[in-house]
This record gives sequence, C-alpha cells and structure tokens, in this order.
Amino acid sequence: MEKLVNLCKRRGIVFPASDIYGGLGSTWDYGPLGVELKRNVKEAWWRAMVIGRSDIVGLDSAILQHPRTWEASGHLQSFTDPLVDCKSCKQRFRADHVGGSRCPECGGELTEARQFNLMFKTFIGPVEDSASTVYLRPETAQGIFLNFANIVDTQRVKLPFGVAQIGKSFRNEITPGNFIFRTREFEQMEMEFFFKPDPQEEKRWFDYWVEQRFNWYTEYGVRREHLRLRPHSTEELSHYSRGTTDVEYLYPFGWGELEGIAKRGSFDLDQHAQYSGRDLTYFDEEARARYRPWVIEPAAGVDRAMLAFLLDAYDEDVVEGEERIVLRLDPRLAPIKVAVLPLLRKGGQPEKAQEVLRMLQRHFPATYDQAGSIGRRYRRQDEVGTPYGVTIDHQTMEDDTVTLRDRDSTGQVRFKIGALAAELTARIGWHR
Repeated sequence: MEKLVNLCKRRGIVFPASDIYGGLGSTWDYGPLGVELKRNVKEAWWRAMVIGRSDIVGLDSAILQHPRTWEASGHLQSFTDPLVDCKSCKQRFRADHVGGSRCPECGGELTEARQFNLMFKTFIGPVEDSASTVYLRPETAQGIFLNFANIVDTQRVKLPFGVAQIGKSFRNEITPGNFIFRTREFEQMEMEFFFKPDPQEEKRWFDYWVEQRFNWYTEYGVRREHLRLRPHSTEELSHYSRGTTDVEYLYPFGWGELEGIAKRGSFDLDQHAQYSGRDLTYFDEEARARYRPWVIEPAAGVDRAMLAFLLDAYDEDVVEGEERIVLRLDPRLAPIKVAVLPLLRKGGQPEKAQEVLRMLQRHFPATYDQAGSIGRRYRRQDEVGTPYGVTIDHQTMEDDTVTLRDRDSTGQVRFKIGALAAELTARIGWHR
C-alpha cells in the first residue's frame, strides 16, 4: 500500500487534502490524473448499469434532503456505531474494532461504549439557533426512494426496473483510514432495482445482481482470486436489510468490503409512505393491483473500486535491463489513453507530433512529452498506466507512419497516421 500511496502523490493521482496546512484526517484530493481515473470508473459503472440496459434509468438527487427523510429511513435511530474513548491518550475507537477494555495504542483504560450517530449535521437558515437542522446524506439511496413516484409517473417504467445514481455521501466515521478505503466524504454508485413482491423473484434478482456485480470487477482487471463473496450474519445486517452479501477484495490490510448487495424489501417505500402521507404504490396493470415493490440494492464505493483497480494494476518489472513501475490498468480506465512522443526535438518532429496529438485528442485523453530520452518518457507513461505510446521519428517524416508502443508487452508496430485513431479506438474499447 505504501508504494501505491507514494506513486499516487508523486504522479498527481491522489493528494492529501489541505496538505499545506498539514492535512485533514482521512480526506483526499484527486489530482489531474486521479480525477480522470475516477471519472472512468464511474463511466464504466454507468455504462454497465444504465447505458447498456433498457430497464434502468438514472437520477441525480440532492445531497440535502428534508430532515424527515432520515427519520423515516431509520438513520436517525439506527445509523450508529459503538464508540469508546481512551481515558489516557483520549483517542476514540469503534468498540467492535477494539476487542477488550484496554486502548490498542497506549494500553489505557477505555470508557463504556456509547452509540454514535454517523450522520453529519448542518443547518438551513441565517441563524443557527433558529434554523432547520438538516443532514448530509449518508447514502444516495434515499433520494431514489423519494423520487419513486416521480419516476413512475414520468418515465412509463414497468416492473422490474432500476434507478441508478452516482453521488457524494458523508459519514462521520470514528476510525477512518487505509488511504481512500474509508473516508468521511466519499462517492457512491448505487442502484435500486424494483420488482414484484415475491420471495422467488427476490431470490432470482438477488442472485443475478450478486453475479453481475462480482463479474464487473473482473471485467476491468481485478483478479478473481482477490475477490470473494461474504454473506452477512443476522447480527450485522443493516436495519433495512433482509439479507446482504458483500463483494470483498483482498486489500494489503486484509479482506474488506468493495460492494454490498442488499435485499431492502419494501422497507423504504413503506416508511416514506407512512411519514409523508403520499401514495408510493405501483399499479400493476396485468394483476390489476396496487402494491409497493421490493428492492435489491447493489451499492459500490467509487473510491474503493478505484483503490482495488490501482492495487491490482500496480506492478514492477525489468525492461531492457531497467527496473520500472507500471500500472497495468484496463485501457478503458487509464487516465491517459495515449502519449505522443517525438523522438528528436528537431527535423520537424515536434511539429508533426503536435499535429498527431490534436488529431487524437478529438477522440480520447492524450498527452505530449518531449523531455528526456525516449526510454525515460516511456517509463513515465508506464507509471501512470498510459496503455499506448505513439512515437514520431525519422521515418514518420518520410512516409507518414508512426510507431505504436504497447505498455504491457512493450512491443512496437508501425501504423499510418490516418489509421491511428481507428486502431486506438478499437484497442481501448470505448471513447468519449
């Protein structure tokens, strides 16, 4: 993990937030390359969950919701962790992570556990004491349930159907850490899949989504042996869940949750119907009946997915007698798709390289580099996962061909400049 954290900071992928002030606990900023990688992870999820399907639509709901939302959802009462304090060093820990009555840092005595709500509280209004209390959402799901009737009324959707959303969530975690694995501000990719209330339908769709979501990670480069499925015990189920299975990843610190697939039943629609007084039923034209659908929820963290992709892509090898660090990212996820490199800084090669760069930038993110030896420039691009390098050399100036280098094999082939965009588009797999 330490090697990856250092690479991320050195190459502009992830920076400690508020770094010039000494940082702010477990908050991170995504640099120029990190924001592209994160955007690609979200794009990959959106393509799989929305663009490639006809039964799921998208939504972008507000971070601030009416405070009654969190009463109805149970988060005010149930969204808590057991908190203990060390009487000596004053550090705080989750009681279920300590295991005993002594501080894991200094050995001091711990206080009795008390429940600590994870939601961030803020206020709407000009003066705090007369303002309305609101909360930063701890999940994106509730915005979907609040808009259930709006979507049914405006989109002419028929069961089964899903509503997908990517957005920021906030949890006042007691013990965040492990780089971007557990943070207080994070981004979620959630989908609520609604279907007719029926135990057999629930099992069918639950099994389907567990398989779909497990396979999504392997499709984008995570090794199958680094993933496992772990069903939740009854004691650890969320207050809304009838059953949950986690897709777990083998991080350097051990197995940890990558994504959860939960059976939410009709809990959320029932609660919001009761608290709001609104009709949140679905009219089944075939059955000529009204009911509140049940829900399967696949919920993934963008940051955790990004960390898993980075960890499985990180590699060190030797090329032409030199050690190199290489991120073997799936080309669809790579922040930069191609680097354009003139072999020499003369003979018209830089000008030709700039022409090629402008042509390629119309299709996907591309960069230009002419500083240092060609080998050193290849290594710089390998470090940030750029899958292809295009080199302009003497022959380019004679026959309009370029060298196309593959990051993983380091093999090189020549292509006509006119065929380059189509070739790279085919190799990368998608473009914007």
